[in-house]
Amino acid sequence: MTLKRSPLDGQHRALGATMVEFGGWEMPIAYPTGTIEEHLACRNRAVMFDVSHLGTVRVESADAFDTLQATLTNDLGKVGPGRAQYTHLLDANDASVVDDIIVWWHADGVFDVMPNASNTTGVRSAIGGTDTTSSRAVIAVQGPDAKALVSTVFAAAGAVGRFRVESCDWHGAPCTVAGTGYTGEAGIEIAVPADAAASLWSALLDAGVPPAGLGARDTLRLEAALPLHGHELGAGITSLQAGLGWVIAWDKPSFVGRDAALAERERGVSRRLMGIATEGRRPARAGCAVSIDGVAVGEVTSGNFSPVLGHGIALAFLPPQTAIGADVVVDVRGKPLPGVVVETPFVRH
Repeated sequence: MTLKRSPLDGQHRALGATMVEFGGWEMPIAYPTGTIEEHLACRNRAVMFDVSHLGTVRVESADAFDTLQATLTNDLGKVGPGRAQYTHLLDANDASVVDDIIVWWHADGVFDVMPNASNTTGVRSAIGGTDTTSSRAVIAVQGPDAKALVSTVFAAAGAVGRFRVESCDWHGAPCTVAGTGYTGEAGIEIAVPADAAASLWSALLDAGVPPAGLGARDTLRLEAALPLHGHELGAGITSLQAGLGWVIAWDKPSFVGRDAALAERERGVSRRLMGIATEGRRPARAGCAVSIDGVAVGEVTSGNFSPVLGHGIALAFLPPQTAIGADVVVDVRGKPLPGVVVETPFVRH
């Protein structure tokens, strides 16, 4: 399979990034500074990520609003033009999450639906629209100083508020800027035309915003207990099991998977996603069994070392009655790793 490359591929290689396959794309996992330093830079100051591998499906027909309302779980009527909204696309039969999505609602009524990289084709088949992924790059600038630093080179972008969507020009190149991210920190995501992406990336570098790879993006989202499709969401995993029932507008008359989701809400979930803090630096990993009192009760979906906390953290599906503070043991390649069930997010903004 030929891997897709970001419009910023040359910039990553010039900076010495380690490139890996992710969702059909070749993307930077880390730069020479390393994942832990990149992670802490985001928590303490700001970094920028190339997230051009995320999909963009442009929906701008006369019935675009009605189509998205009848397909996706959340209620766009609760927001409006100039706003972004997190939502799910469900399987019609069992309400498992086909994809988790951010919708950018432009002021002129056009929608950009942002699926995960490998799900763009499937989402487009459900909602229609045009795949515009290849026409732009997306740069996510995240961290407590993110907006202040962006403002020094791109003032209009730095002024965009949380979950707002604005159109801004970068030296004549029309950009869409959304106050969203995936780190638990403040920040923005900038969709910039592919041929203008390198100049914006370079300007942000010169302004003191270092790059970070997908390795840091993963540890940051894990500390914030944000789900990753294919781990905490996906086939056989429902919004309710993942603790994301708030993303479902139960009073909407219809959306794909509504009947199955209502049935699960009525009978109760068989498992729910919970946080585990483990001892020491050795982390749990996806697929590791979790036991309580010697009985296997669940499985880790994501685990890693937390640079902020200094010990391992993990998300796992456990019985719904499992209490915060319960002692658990995670089987990591046949070796027991003690842990305790804790509240999430592990690190609060």
